[in-house]
Amino acid sequence: MAGSSHGHTPAAWTGVMIAFIGFCVAGAFMVMAQPIGFWAGMAIVVLGGVVGAVMRSMGLGQPKDAHQVPQTRAAVAPEPAAAES
Repeated sequence: MAGSSHGHTPAAWTGVMIAFIGFCVAGAFMVMAQPIGFWAGMAIVVLGGVVGAVMRSMGLGQPKDAHQVPQTRAAVAPEPAAAES
């Protein structure tokens, strides 16, 4: 995974940071026993996903061709035939 740069895009960072802030808000209001604040925090979490998706559709995410599975060495070069005894 280290060679794929998975998640290292402005869309991913922005979406995750907004969702993290929403998670913190929801957690704080849950401890304070305030359901309205909790649900507001959960709405911020959902907003983070929406913002990330919109930014990805604007071209700020990882390109679609970057998600290809790399070929292994065995798939590139066939193994030699086994020697008969």
